[in-house]
Amino acid sequence: MSESTPRQKLRMRSGAILVINCGSSSVKFALFGVEPSLSRFWSGSVDRIGIPDTHLHVVDGKGSTVIEKADPLASHEEALTQILELVEQHGPTLAAVGHRVVHGGENDGAVVVTTAVEMRLRQLIPLAPLHQPHNVAGISAVRKVRPHVPQVACFDTAFHHDLQRLATLTALPRSFHDQGVRRYGFHGLSYEYIVMQLCANGVDVAHLGNGASMCALKGGRSVETTMGFSTLSGLPMGTRCGDLDPGLVLYLLSGRGMSVERVQDLLYEESGLLGMSGLSSSMEDLLSLPVDPAAVEAIEAFCYQARQHVAALTASIGGLDRLVFTGGIGANAPAVRAKICEGLEYLGITLDAELNADNDRVISADAGNVIVEAFATDEEVMIAHHVGRVLAAKPLAAREA
Repeated sequence: MSESTPRQKLRMRSGAILVINCGSSSVKFALFGVEPSLSRFWSGSVDRIGIPDTHLHVVDGKGSTVIEKADPLASHEEALTQILELVEQHGPTLAAVGHRVVHGGENDGAVVVTTAVEMRLRQLIPLAPLHQPHNVAGISAVRKVRPHVPQVACFDTAFHHDLQRLATLTALPRSFHDQGVRRYGFHGLSYEYIVMQLCANGVDVAHLGNGASMCALKGGRSVETTMGFSTLSGLPMGTRCGDLDPGLVLYLLSGRGMSVERVQDLLYEESGLLGMSGLSSSMEDLLSLPVDPAAVEAIEAFCYQARQHVAALTASIGGLDRLVFTGGIGANAPAVRAKICEGLEYLGITLDAELNADNDRVISADAGNVIVEAFATDEEVMIAHHVGRVLAAKPLAAREA
């Protein structure tokens, strides 16, 4: 496929945008209409890819199930082939496929996927080994089964691209920064959605899920964030460790004689809530075990560190007007929100216990000076927005840098 083919197709085709988020054994997807607005036709997922009981689930824009079936699928390629066939049989004409890609390196916005772009994304795999290989595999699979359908990569790092220089620096020698060793920030698609919903200043946003981070926003822009060079840093997560003393990593390598591969598995796959509890990486699971000391301690440690980060982020924006909880945990776990906010009254954060327990959108007490909200993010619609802008962009070549 020539480099010019995607550009030509983006100008010629219209209809629908397919949004894809590939995981290690799953593909989440959503189908949006391009005109007159980004209306969601379908959402769905293919789970347990490579396992005999692979499961396909599709709901319509109102949340009603339209497809539910078990169909053994051995690879992402087979899963994406089935998804694309469903779109072609039952949906509008496909204009483009948009992909969530965790790490975009120096890219500051969505880009049309070319051979050169795909190669650069592969080079970033060591910076996000849990996600990037599967994100790139999705791009490769779509290219293989539908080579003439244009693809657009949308990056979790792009929202943080304009962080002030001081927020990007590590204390390593300057030459490392010049070679791209810097703090990037992640979960940018989620933070963009929050900005689109709020348009407010002085905001701390807590994206708490299996992956977790926080971001300080001012004027709709990222000012500081808890994740840095990789998706390991900041808060403890489902299986990821969060911030560690780098001396501990050196100790594991030299003092304990562990290999680099073993340490990588430990930090990415065996730590966080799973490591601290020894039971589960799921906050929902741990909350269901109120008498298990290890589960209780893991929850308390997560909330303790989250509380520290909320307070620290206020320093970068000169105070706090609003605190937003989102992500699977942030939007749906009142007990976790309550624990994080305990002791933050000095910042003006006071929850209304009843509103919080009911999962209302605004959960702060009238007496508090900070508005506290909890609601679901929508990274899929942000990807669709980015793809729509790329579809309309002229000249498109400027978006491929």
